[in-house]
Amino acid sequence: MTVPAHADGRRGGAGRGLLGVSLTSREKELLAVTLQVLSETGYDKLTVDQVVARAHASKTTVYRRWPSKAELVCAAFAHRTRGEFGMPPDTGALRGDLLALAEIIARVAGEYGRVIAGILAAGERSPRLRELLAKDLYYERRDQVQGVLRRAATRGEIAHQAISGDLWDVLPAYILFRTLLDERPVPATTLRALIDDVLLPSLTRLPPP
Repeated sequence: MTVPAHADGRRGGAGRGLLGVSLTSREKELLAVTLQVLSETGYDKLTVDQVVARAHASKTTVYRRWPSKAELVCAAFAHRTRGEFGMPPDTGALRGDLLALAEIIARVAGEYGRVIAGILAAGERSPRLRELLAKDLYYERRDQVQGVLRRAATRGEIAHQAISGDLWDVLPAYILFRTLLDERPVPATTLRALIDDVLLPSLTRLPPP
């Protein structure tokens, strides 16, 4: 699957196509209601009829912007987490930036773990949903982690060559695996150990410039 790249090298994601640059207040309300229903029913049992009934809206309002349930659900999830995908505050050090990012990922996983699991399972049966998930979650999270690492490279903490295509997903992959499959929260001590014992040694294996 090819996702259009931005001028700065980042690929499209996190609902840029699903959310656009702005939403009306009515559309924001519909997405909030969608997430409420999704949390109660799961993806498979959610229907657009349920959403419009609770939101006192019409199907036309929904389908004019999001022509399928998959797009509506992914837009709702992207809208809720869009702020979570921003760059963490610059703490001045790679370790602090990674800890801040880890806390963001763990919070989202803990809050929406069951919802994410349901969407991922449905994505196995729906190529369109799986494509939307890749755009909304995978590429944005990758860009977020790589942004932190590039910031560290610019500060001279790590070598640019240390930022590999595989290393970036260690942090979100571990958190999601533990939260979704093992159903265990990720305490701060575990996040620190993951960063101090795994990520930082891997990122500093090459001498900085």
